[in-house]
Amino acid sequence: MRTTPQRSSFRYPVRVIVAAIVMMVLHMGFGGVTASAVPMARSQGGAVSAVANVSTHQFTVSIGDQVVRTMPASMGKPGHETPLGTFDVLEKDRYLVMDSSTYGVPVDSPEGYRIDTEFAVRLTWGGIYVHSAPWSVDSQGYENVSHGCINLSPENAQWFYENVQVGDTVVIVD
Repeated sequence: MRTTPQRSSFRYPVRVIVAAIVMMVLHMGFGGVTASAVPMARSQGGAVSAVANVSTHQFTVSIGDQVVRTMPASMGKPGHETPLGTFDVLEKDRYLVMDSSTYGVPVDSPEGYRIDTEFAVRLTWGGIYVHSAPWSVDSQGYENVSHGCINLSPENAQWFYENVQVGDTVVIVD
């Protein structure tokens, strides 16, 4: 006697349920604690934080409650404004090639570019960094000329890169 396979009485396949649970856990975190909410132990005595002021063109770094360095900076020019808000450092790249085609601007267009940068500290997965920008040193502290990143002199970018850790905070204000 041949039997016909029976359909499962479950309305949703198990893999859909498992995927939904995984997404909830990733979205909500484990027990309400996410990696960015866990304080990091620092040998300098406190977490590094920075404030990038778009209107004053300054980048101020603190360790704990103490300001340790204020640097001239250049941020996003009109049409390419640097996003305001609080950002955790996501990763650090000693050398990085930045390419405007990654966000839809062809390299060979008037606004396009493909440049080698150093001391790149990533703030967003969309491509906002704090990085060395020797080409904008004359504008740093005076005007915003970048495509959205925070430009620092090579010396200041290296100092920031060497002192900041993944998970530290950068606040961008107007």
